[in-house]
Amino acid sequence: MAPKKDAKKPDPPKPAAAAAPAPAPEPEAPPKPAGVDLAAVKVDFSPDQMEDYKEAFGLFDRVGDSKVAFNQIADIMRALGQNPTNKEVALILGNPTADDMANKRVDFDGFLPMLQFVINSPNKATFDDYVEGLRVFDKEGNGTVMGAELRIVLSTLAFVKHIMSV
Repeated sequence: MAPKKDAKKPDPPKPAAAAAPAPAPEPEAPPKPAGVDLAAVKVDFSPDQMEDYKEAFGLFDRVGDSKVAFNQIADIMRALGQNPTNKEVALILGNPTADDMANKRVDFDGFLPMLQFVINSPNKATFDDYVEGLRVFDKEGNGTVMGAELRIVLSTLAFVKHIMSV
């Protein structure tokens, strides 16, 4: 059995609790890269192009207020023949949060500088770039590519992309 405490003896005084150390300051979040200055982008479209772009823009307007959600901007650009990356679109939109992507809306006049920026971006592959890439598979050097070999390479790339995304 455990020894009994003597009721007559008071407990020895406990030392004062040491003050808890102040929490370390939270590290500052890295600054977000600045978005694109759309006011500096010169919109240079012909009237026919403007009409086509406005029609395509209107097809994505689900509410009827002549505006589209931020999360539809990339889809509209792709429907108009451009191929912006999601990172590029996020940069154009000023790196919005997921909530902003769903809730913020942009009108046609705000969309045009975004489209012009994507059209003017220098990261466009040309026809010659694609031909040069396919020359790797031209084993005989006669300008032809074996379909079976290309199929294997493309399916391998798709598999690797799938593995990398997991």
